[in-house]
Amino acid sequence: MVPKVIPLSALQHYLFCPRQCALIHNEQVWAENRFTAEGQVLHKKANEGPDEHRADGSVLRHLHVASKTYNISGTCDIVEVSPAGEVTPVEYKRGKPKSHRADEVQLCAQAFCLEEMFDTTIKHGLIFYGKTRRRKQIKLDDTLREITQNIIRDTATIFLTGETPTAQYCEHKCPNCSLIDLCMPHAMRLKRGAKSWFENQLNSTSSDS
Repeated sequence: MVPKVIPLSALQHYLFCPRQCALIHNEQVWAENRFTAEGQVLHKKANEGPDEHRADGSVLRHLHVASKTYNISGTCDIVEVSPAGEVTPVEYKRGKPKSHRADEVQLCAQAFCLEEMFDTTIKHGLIFYGKTRRRKQIKLDDTLREITQNIIRDTATIFLTGETPTAQYCEHKCPNCSLIDLCMPHAMRLKRGAKSWFENQLNSTSSDS
């Protein structure tokens, strides 16, 4: 069986929550909320307009990229190419820099595709955050590349098995997820809580007898 091509967005979904990744890409479940809508608006603004070719370099917008080596594909918001041929992916995000590396992994995966397509090595990329209105330079070092390769492998496993992980409620992630009403992590937490209570009651009864 030919492996399903992994969208670049799936890598960030997997890092945020493997269950979210499976719901979106295996079960084709999706819902919008304020955060996803704001992200769509920012991406649209970045992608608007034609490519630019000037003396100080080129700006390629909404560029489709792919890597046969990693079996991934997707779209770069912007790719900047210097007069010397240096290629730099620029990813747009609605919020601010995060404590985890999901945004960086998505950027690094874009670099994997561009390196293959342009036959080059990319040393760094840029992430523009809408909340700070600033670009953050991301070094594409060996550590980030290894993390990205591992996430690609783990995401591929989700795709190949077709399995959806059990819901696990996380107070730092679930409230911001657009799929919370479809995923129902609260219901799974209540179910586990009821099961635990019932088992405790059984154990208590057994110890008293």
